[in-house]
Amino acid sequence: MLKLNRVHHIAIICSDYQKSKQFYVEVLGLTIVGEVYREQRQSYKLDLAVGNLYQIELFSFPDPPARPSRPEAAGLRHLAFEVDDLDEAVAHITSFDVEVEPIRVDEFTGKRFTFFADPDGLPLEFYEV
Repeated sequence: MLKLNRVHHIAIICSDYQKSKQFYVEVLGLTIVGEVYREQRQSYKLDLAVGNLYQIELFSFPDPPARPSRPEAAGLRHLAFEVDDLDEAVAHITSFDVEVEPIRVDEFTGKRFTFFADPDGLPLEFYEV
């Protein structure tokens, strides 16, 4: 039987590297693990730590195609970040003028959550534990 240990990384392709780098590092507070520019691909690769468990790889490529639609396009629906205090997380990102949907309650778990978007419109979620 196949044994998967955990998610190793999540790769995101952005349209404006500097804007997305600022969002993920300054707004969301992720830690830069490494950054390289790959000349032959005209592409940056930024490795970001999420706590001590996961890593996001932020890529830039010349003229990437736009996401088909939001939020119900086939493929990745959204990326959720676990937070201890949803109100604090929302207050933090709204101080950077990030628009946040109204807080909802998961009907099955009773937990609170909300959605917002990165600079390219990728749906992101804060889920309170």
